[in-house]
Amino acid sequence: MPLLVFAALSAAVVAAYFAGRSRALQLAGGRPWELSAQPNYHGAFVSLACALPALGFIALWWMLQGSLVDWAVLAGLPQEVARLSSEEIDLLLRNARALATGGIASVPPDDFLTSAAASMGRYSRMSSIGLAVGSAILVGAGFSAAQSRVARRFPARVHVERWVRWMLMSCSTLAILTTIGIVLSLIFEAGRFFSRVSPLEFFFGLTWSPQMALRADQVGSSGAFGAIPVFAGTFLITSIALCVAVPTGLFSAIYLCEYASSRTRGIIKPLLEILAGIPTVVYGFFAALTIAPIVRGMGESIGIDAASESALAAGLVMGVMIIPFVSSLSDDVIRAVPQALRDAALAMGSTHAEMVRQVVLPAALPGIVGAILLAASRAIGETMIVVMAAGLAANLTANPFEAVTTVTVQIVGLLTGDQEFDSAKTLAAFALGLVLFALTLCLNVLALHTVRKYREQYE
Repeated sequence: MPLLVFAALSAAVVAAYFAGRSRALQLAGGRPWELSAQPNYHGAFVSLACALPALGFIALWWMLQGSLVDWAVLAGLPQEVARLSSEEIDLLLRNARALATGGIASVPPDDFLTSAAASMGRYSRMSSIGLAVGSAILVGAGFSAAQSRVARRFPARVHVERWVRWMLMSCSTLAILTTIGIVLSLIFEAGRFFSRVSPLEFFFGLTWSPQMALRADQVGSSGAFGAIPVFAGTFLITSIALCVAVPTGLFSAIYLCEYASSRTRGIIKPLLEILAGIPTVVYGFFAALTIAPIVRGMGESIGIDAASESALAAGLVMGVMIIPFVSSLSDDVIRAVPQALRDAALAMGSTHAEMVRQVVLPAALPGIVGAILLAASRAIGETMIVVMAAGLAANLTANPFEAVTTVTVQIVGLLTGDQEFDSAKTLAAFALGLVLFALTLCLNVLALHTVRKYREQYE
C-alpha cells in the first residue's frame, strides 16, 4: 500500500504541474511574456503545493504507524497483556506481526497469538487506508489552493524559490542533525563502556580479548580490552594499501593527463575505473586464494615464517582496490589545472617533466591530497578483505607477514548475532568506533591545515 500511495502521489504531482502550467498560459491568453513568472514556475508552484503537505503526512505516518498499531493491538487485549512482562510483550508483537504478514512465528500459534495477529492485520489495513485517504485529501486541498492563486501577476517564481530554499535548508539541517546524533550515540555508548572498563586499559592495554563469560565462575570471566593491537593492525594494513595505491594511482593519472594519447587514455582510464566496481568479496577471494599463498611462499623463500593470513596480503589487495579512488580524482584535478600555466612554464624554457613537477602538481596538490584522504578512509573502513585475507587475530606486531585485525572487523564481530547491549563486550564496539571517528577527524584537520598552508605559499 505505501508504494501504491507513493506512485499515485508522483502521478498527481506530475499532473498538477501540467495543470498549473496550462492554467497560467490560459490566463495569459497564450502569451507567456505577459506573466510575471514563466509558466513552468506556475506549474512547479502547484506541484509543490500538492507534494509537500502529502510528503510530510507520509513521513509522519511512517514514523508513528508501527507504534500506533502496536498500541491498538495491546489495547484490545487488556487482561492478557497485564500478566505479561515487557520482554513477553515484545515477543508477542513480533510473532503477531510475522503471522499478519504471512510469515512464521517463533512459537506455535495459540488462540491468544492468533487473535493478536488478526488485530495486527486489521489495524495495519486500517492504517494503510488512512494513509491513502489522508494523502489524497492533502493533495486535493493543496491543488485547489494553489490553482486558485495562479494569476497573471502572481509571483510564482518567488514562492517556488523560497520553498526550494527551505527544502535545501531542511536537508542540510537533517544532515547536520544526523551527524550530531551519530556522534552523541557513540559518546553515550562509549561512556557506558568506559564506566565498566578503565580508559587506561583500553587506550594503553596490549591485549585484546573481549570475551565475557556468562557465569562468574566460568573460565575467562574477565575480558581484556587493550585496543592498541587493533589500531596497530588497522594502521599497518592501511599503510600497506596506501603504499600500493598512492604511487600507482598518482603516476597513472600523470601519465594519462600529460603523456598518453587520446586513444590510449580512452582505453586505460575505463580499465582502471573497473576496479572500483568489483565487489569487495571478490577482492577477498582473490586475496585469500591467490595473493596469500604467494606472500607465504615469498616469505618462506627468504627464511621468514609467513602466516597463511597476513597483513601484507590484505594490504596489497586493498591497495589495488583503492587505486581508482586516487587515479580518477587525481586525473580530474590535474586536468583542471589551467592550460595557461602549462604554456607559461614551457615558454620559460621548462621541459615537459619540469613543467609537470614544478607547476602542474603544486597547483593540483589540494585535490591530490583529497584523493589520498578518500582512499585512506576507504581503506580504513574496509572489512571483507581483512576478514578473508588478514584474519581476526589481534596481534601487536609490525611484521606484515603475520595475521592482524582491524577496527572495523572487530566492530562487526562484536555486534554480530544476538547480543546484549549491557555487556562490556558489545559496548566495546562503540568505544572502537568513537576512537576511530576521532582519529579520522584529526587526520582530516591536519590535511586541511597542510593544504591551506601550501596553497598560501603557492599563491
